Amino acid sequence: MKLIVGLGNPGNEYARTRHNAGFLVVDELARRLDLSLAEKKPLKGEVAEGEGIVLLKPLTFMNLSGESVKAAVAKFRLKPFDILVVLDDADLPLGEIRFREGGSAGGHNGLKSILEQFPADTDIARLRIGIGRPPDGRTELDDWVLGKWSKEETAALADIVSNAVDQATTWYG
Repeated sequence: MKLIVGLGNPGNEYARTRHNAGFLVVDELARRLDLSLAEKKPLKGEVAEGEGIVLLKPLTFMNLSGESVKAAVAKFRLKPFDILVVLDDADLPLGEIRFREGGSAGGHNGLKSILEQFPADTDIARLRIGIGRPPDGRTELDDWVLGKWSKEETAALADIVSNAVDQATTWYG
């Protein structure tokens, strides 16, 4: 069994923000696999189960994502190498996708929350989706990641999400 976790924040006010890139990928993966995500309160998230795969969108807000992942790991008796975390990354240009088998949280609080649930130096795969940095150089990073996609970004979003889903599919398939 493999677990793919898409990071984001719950609620309509966050639905179209850069910080919800992970949610977008899990939503598209569920669509492609003909799976339905449904809230599972004990897992603190929206979950879809398929053959050999579980999709998870934590509903704990980004900085507490580890609580939801911990519950899913316990329920499905998973090991760290069974987990792929999909998240936004402001240090990558818009649309660049980077897969890594492990490493640090890289300043991402959602990933940090997940890594804190495991012993130090535990490797968990991650798929980082580039959202870039504010072009004006003045916008605070928190405001940027919680900001809505621009018109230009939105035009590229379908291809970005599709490419990320292809990479996630390669990982678990």
